[in-house]
Parts: sequence; structure tokens; C-alpha cells
Amino acid sequence: MDIKAVMEQVRRGAEEILVEEELIEKLKKGKPLRIKAGFDPTAPDLHLGHTVLINKLRQFQDLGHEVIFLIGDFTGMIGDPTGKNITRKPLTREAVLENAKSYEHQVFKILDPQKTTIVFNSSWMGEKSAAELIQLAARQTVARMLERDDFEKRYKGGQPIAIHEFLYPLVQGWDSVELKADVELGGTDQKFNLLMGRELQKQEGQAPQTIITMPILEGLDGVQKMSKSLNNYIGVSDAPDEMFGKIMSVSDDLMWRYYELLSFKPMDEVEGFKREVDQGANPRDTKVILAKEIVARFHSEADANKAEQSFIDRFRKGAIPDEMPEIELSCDDEGGLAIANLLKQAALTGSTSDAMRMIRQGAVKIDGNKVEDTKLRIGSGEVAVYQVGKRKFARVMVK
Repeated sequence: MDIKAVMEQVRRGAEEILVEEELIEKLKKGKPLRIKAGFDPTAPDLHLGHTVLINKLRQFQDLGHEVIFLIGDFTGMIGDPTGKNITRKPLTREAVLENAKSYEHQVFKILDPQKTTIVFNSSWMGEKSAAELIQLAARQTVARMLERDDFEKRYKGGQPIAIHEFLYPLVQGWDSVELKADVELGGTDQKFNLLMGRELQKQEGQAPQTIITMPILEGLDGVQKMSKSLNNYIGVSDAPDEMFGKIMSVSDDLMWRYYELLSFKPMDEVEGFKREVDQGANPRDTKVILAKEIVARFHSEADANKAEQSFIDRFRKGAIPDEMPEIELSCDDEGGLAIANLLKQAALTGSTSDAMRMIRQGAVKIDGNKVEDTKLRIGSGEVAVYQVGKRKFARVMVK
């Protein structure tokens, strides 16, 4: 494959490539490159937001390059300060290792195990002495660290910054030195850390890695980044029906973003889908294609077909309309919204007592599933289709 075609694949979905000319020169040499991406095992399950990076790793594998999936078991115990306005609580060694085992299983639903090297940064960082860590810390100044956006905001806002948090970018950068990475991938919020890798490689006499930043995937609400804490996520380990239904719940506009970052279909095929929708095709049918692709990737083709049929049975045969009001509701003081209050505020019932009565009568459904708990609370970030009776529908997002 020629360089132009390779770069078209590399640029797909990427936010920034630093420095693109350097990457082109590396590719021209015709040798497999060492492509690195690091993940801190801070939770046992990955979601589709994490797979934006993993999908790009798979593209590099398909182009013949060596992928290094780094599990940050050492950095995970520091706690990644990226985007945080408070010091993140470090994980125990036991929790990190347990989560790491789960990661290994999940990533191979996308990556080719035969072409993937999994490494743990504790294998070199855990061997460093206290003196060596101090020497690493001497590589950068406090002023340089405060150039990082989240550190700067916390410092100016009077929020405490623990000294160990300054070590995080240095350790991540040193990983690139140890691995002699040619390319490192990361989210846009990781740019400072990725640049640190380039700096440290230069100091060690290595060719600096090319940085490819990938955008942060929006969650089901279409606003905030996909996150388990916001409950707007699609988990890699979600059941087929749940995964399919969540993808079908995203807005028509967000669907194209998901196609670009999550689908393996060529972009010219995706552009063809867009033209068909512009010419009057139902975007729901295009969304089904995406949902089946994602479910098949993490489960199987048979599971994808069953999930589609289940969706048809629950929604289309239930006469749920293609178009309905889309409503945003604010959380109450407890950080969510009681189901009765939600139904009233969405104008699906006239009052909360009416809502309670409809629930007891079995006339309320969420995403086609009957609601039986009158005390049910809906969490922040949740998006679903709410139905009262046979004719009242609304897609509601709680934020």
C-alpha cells in the first residue's frame, strides 16, 4: 500500500498528528513501526470510548506494524490526574492487577493476539530505586508542569496538587523511552503526557515518537465524554441486546461520529450512507447496520442478528414511532431524577400521582421494558425512550 493510502487510514478520526512529516519519513523506510498506547487499569471494564484508540491500533496492525498495548499497573497506582480538579485516589496493587486481567481479555476482541505485545510498566518502573526516581523528577521543572492545563487550573483555583501527580507525565514519558516507541496514541487530553515522551526520548538520544491524538468519544447523551461514572457509556462487556439498544438510542447526528470512530467500514461506504439519508433513507436503518457491526465485534454475528430481532420485537412491533419529542431534564439535588418526576416533567403524565398510578397499572415502559418500581431513580447521563400508554413517547436525557 502506498504512503498516501496509508496516511488516509492513519488520519481517519485522528485529531492531530505530531509531527506528520516525521511519520511519513518513518513509513517510507518500509520497516514495521513500534506503536504504543497505554491504559491504566482503573476499572474492570472497558467501554466504546476506550476502543477509539484500540481501533486505531488495529489499523496499524493491519498495515503490518507492531502494536504494544501497555497496561499502566505502576502509573495506575499513582492515579492519572488528567482532567481532574482533585487528587485522584490511587488504586491498590491488587485492584490494578485484577483489572489488568480483565483488560487483556477485552482488547483481544479487537486486536490480533499474534501481533500484539502486552507489557506492564511496573516491569521497569518497579525496578527503579528512589534515587533513580528523583533523577527522573529532575528532568522537568515545576513551571513546565504547570503549563499543563488541568494543573494550571487547579493551581490558580487554589485546588491542591500532590507532588506525586507531577510524576505521572514523567513516568508515562519514560515508558516511551523503555519501549523505544516510534508512535504513541492517546486521547486529546493526553497531549501533554505524549509530548513528555518525545522530550525524554530526545534526551536519551532516541528518535522522538510521533504523537497521534484521538478525540474523546461522546457518550449516549451526545454532550459529555463517555464515562461509567456518568452512566452514558456502552460497555465492551454489555450483553448483546443491551449494547444494540444503547447504540440505537444515540441521536442521528451522533451516529456519524460513531461511524467514523468505531466502525471498520471504509469512509467512502459511510459517505454513501450519508448520501442515502440525505436523499430520504431512514437513519434508523443505517444505525442498525452500525449496531450489528459493533455487537458482532464483541460477541458474534449470531448474537448481532438476535439482538436486531429482539429490537424489532420490542420497538417496531410495539408501534414506537420513528419520531418523538427529545427532551433534556435536569437532575434533582440528589443527582438523578425520580421516575414519577421525570414522567411529569416530560409531559407524559399530568402529575406525579398520575405517573405512579400508570406505573402500578403496567402502562410505563423504558426502552420497551415495563417499569414496576414506583421508586425507580434515573441517573445523570441516562438516555432512553419513555412510553406511557400506547401513544405517549419521548426520548429523555437526564443531565
